[in-house]
Amino acid sequence: MLSESARATTAREARFRVGAPNSQPRAVKVIALDHASEQVMQRLSRLNWSRANFLTASAFTGELDAREAFTVQGWLSDLAGRTKNLLEEVAQADLVVMVATMGAAAHAAEIIGEACRNRNVMTTALVLSALTSGGANAIDTLAQVRPHASMLVAASSENYIEDMLIALRA
Repeated sequence: MLSESARATTAREARFRVGAPNSQPRAVKVIALDHASEQVMQRLSRLNWSRANFLTASAFTGELDAREAFTVQGWLSDLAGRTKNLLEEVAQADLVVMVATMGAAAHAAEIIGEACRNRNVMTTALVLSALTSGGANAIDTLAQVRPHASMLVAASSENYIEDMLIALRA
């Protein structure tokens, strides 16, 4: 009797394999949630990407208050400083990657995560752990991001983020 691995490599099973890679790269929106991660995005955006678009939400300054009116305008921008509409950006995305720095406020993750949920867009959060010392603020950052990401990764360096974006076909 063949093992599952051995059976999957037989000629009979090979007819079910897709013979070509996905012809369309993903439309990935990479959003920096704080000033330190925005600097990382500035460097990464200079690399050659298929369909990655780098944005920043570092202008978002506070927690959401249910008593206050909120608008999705004005706090999301591209790296050149042009204001972007979150809902339009999410509508164009296959995947949204949020990047935060351990110890920094990441309140914008809630709004971005909700917009992605409403459009059924997958979210990933990468938290840079090597840039700060951590502590109680580190736990706060993870707590702010975790509920709004399908996948959460604590990245030890910028290189990890680059490698992750390549793996996600950005």
